Amino acid sequence: MSLDKINNASAEQAYDLFEHCCCAPNWINSMVAERPFKDMSALLAASQRIFLQLSEQDYLTAFTGHPQIGNLATLHEKYASTSGSASHEQSGMSVAEQTLLEEMLDLNKAYLAKFGFIFIVCASGKSAQQMLAIIQSRIGNDRQTELTIASQEQAKITQIRLEQL
Repeated sequence: MSLDKINNASAEQAYDLFEHCCCAPNWINSMVAERPFKDMSALLAASQRIFLQLSEQDYLTAFTGHPQIGNLATLHEKYASTSGSASHEQSGMSVAEQTLLEEMLDLNKAYLAKFGFIFIVCASGKSAQQMLAIIQSRIGNDRQTELTIASQEQAKITQIRLEQL
C-alpha cells in the first residue's frame, strides 16, 4: 500500500488499515486524524509521538491484539485478523521443540498471572530460544517496569507493521 492510499483513504478505511498495526483505538483515531503524512518518516514519527502519549489502558488494549508468544493455537484461532503478521513475527517459535514450547507456555501463564497482561516482545528475527531467555529475564520485574518494557516492544511491533503497509 502506498502512502497516497493511506492519506486518501476514508476515515473508516484508514481506521481499518491502522488497526492491523495496533488495536488501541486512541492510537488508531489519532493516526487517522494526523493524515495526510508527507512521507514515511512523518508517519512513523507521528506513530511514535502518539504512542508515547497513550495511557496504561491504551497499552493494555494494544496488548490484547497479540497472541501469546509460542501459543500457536491462539495465533491461528483468536487472532485471525492479524495472524499473518503475528505468524511471520513469531516464525522462530514455529520450529521450536515441544519442550521449549511447553516451558514458554508455562512462563506465559505465570507472566499473565503476575502482571495482568500477556508477555509482549518484538519477536521479529528472534529464535524461540531467544524469546524464552527474554521472558525468563523479564518475569522478575515489577509491574511498572514490565509495563514500560512491554509498551516499548509494542511500539517496535507497530512500527514494523506500519512499514509493511
